[in-house]
Amino acid sequence: MEPFLAHWAEAALTTLGFLWMAFWAFCLGYFISSMIQVFVTEKRMQQTMGEAGLRSVAFGTFFGFISSSCSFAALSTSRALFQKGAGLVPALAFLLASTNLVIELGILIFVFLSWQFVVGEYLGGLILIGLMWVVVRFTLTDRLEADARQHAEQAGGTDSEEVPDWKELAGSLDGWARVGRRYFMEWRMVWKDVTFGFTVAGIIAAFVPPAFFETLFPGGASPGPWEIGVQTLVGPLAAFFTFIGSMGNIPLAAILFTSGVSFAGVLAFIFSDLVVFPVLRISARYFGWKMAAYILGVFLVCLVSASLLLHTGFALAGALPDAGSVEVARTMPSERFQLDYTFFLNAGFLLVSAGMALLARRRPAGGHGGEQSWMDVLLLVLATASLVWLGGGVALHLCR
Repeated sequence: MEPFLAHWAEAALTTLGFLWMAFWAFCLGYFISSMIQVFVTEKRMQQTMGEAGLRSVAFGTFFGFISSSCSFAALSTSRALFQKGAGLVPALAFLLASTNLVIELGILIFVFLSWQFVVGEYLGGLILIGLMWVVVRFTLTDRLEADARQHAEQAGGTDSEEVPDWKELAGSLDGWARVGRRYFMEWRMVWKDVTFGFTVAGIIAAFVPPAFFETLFPGGASPGPWEIGVQTLVGPLAAFFTFIGSMGNIPLAAILFTSGVSFAGVLAFIFSDLVVFPVLRISARYFGWKMAAYILGVFLVCLVSASLLLHTGFALAGALPDAGSVEVARTMPSERFQLDYTFFLNAGFLLVSAGMALLARRRPAGGHGGEQSWMDVLLLVLATASLVWLGGGVALHLCR
């Protein structure tokens, strides 16, 4: 078989192996997230959060932690909270927490990387929120916030859902039917990002030589302080142009780490799901371009600073992770499909998904969403092309 075709088959198997290893983690995370989102509604969040202060930021962080990990859904909820009177800091705390502190993301990072990255993700999320609070407090002008609030109000209203009794809802079949619907809504929101992101990770693992990463992220396996700083800046830049969501870029983060990128550089890449172009565009639609650019600048400063702080802290504690201990990106594609705990977890969560499907059928879906944006269409095209690519790679493997 020609080298390109052989690499194609390897890339497809690598992607499918990544998806196989991550399936149960996605299901577990979305099952927990769906329950929380049904029993703790957006309306209850709006009633609980205030304009400013430690209490509001704490509630924003907590509600973000228990919410969806989809960046676009988090942006919509953040805008709704801001529109209903929450201060910018609590609204941004919710946004950062919902994309950095959510349960499903931590599970996925543990599967593909190591416990140090899980600790770095959660601790880093809290550091991001604290740094954001400080930066916004000293740089945000009243005029900019007022203009953004006016723009958010003009961007569209939010629904006036009632706040249900969560105990009554949790004890009813209708409540679990809502959980089932929410579970598949979560999948619909992320499947395109995940499919494209995992496919890109497989292609990079099969086609891109280590020398490319050594050029893109200077310093090699033992970067000095200057190289670590550069890698921390390159991480967000790479994320901006790949525009893969937080749940889709974890396999690529594992490949970066095993290719010699520093702990700080990989963390900066993972933290950068809110500084990609699609998020910037939607943020501008919700808050206006001035506020969107301001938020982008704040997040960049905070994520680079948080990544460097975490790298320094782990280094001083002698707890920096070793790339050699991350086996996922180095495992042969065929070795990822084994009769091990992953098989039984996947089988169990296939049954959970089937149960969610039966429950979801008891509660018909409401009206369809509005017209799809060009980014939704683009992601659909990329995801479809990814499926074709994977099908072709599997066919090549079977024809060997």
